[in-house]
Amino acid sequence: QVRLVESGGGMVQAGGSLRLSCAASGLIFSGYGVGWFRQAPGKEREIVGAISRSGAPLYYADSVKGRFTISRDNAKKTAYLEMNSLIPEDTAVYYCAASGFGGTQVDPRNYAYWGQGTQVTVSS
Repeated sequence: QVRLVESGGGMVQAGGSLRLSCAASGLIFSGYGVGWFRQAPGKEREIVGAISRSGAPLYYADSVKGRFTISRDNAKKTAYLEMNSLIPEDTAVYYCAASGFGGTQVDPRNYAYWGQGTQVTVSS
């Protein structure tokens, strides 16, 4: 059974930082690209960023460029989303997802496995 479990969410003041983790099990983690998505209330799910199987960052949304960093440790089967200079607009449920497709995948439909999400709330 494939599982992706996010952790590290919480409440933080604007300007603060959080580090989200995504722990994978039940799959050959190094064989999957990882994407981080977020969904704010009343809005569609959007991609935050994506990282390749080997750990090369492939994509960042314009809204997070220069503030967020994606990384992964295949030995630990864990991906990370480092979020700095947080702003209230970053408030959302954050999801990690795994894709068996190669290349840069920004369409959530190309991700086969999803975590349950972790809430990030940024107060002004």
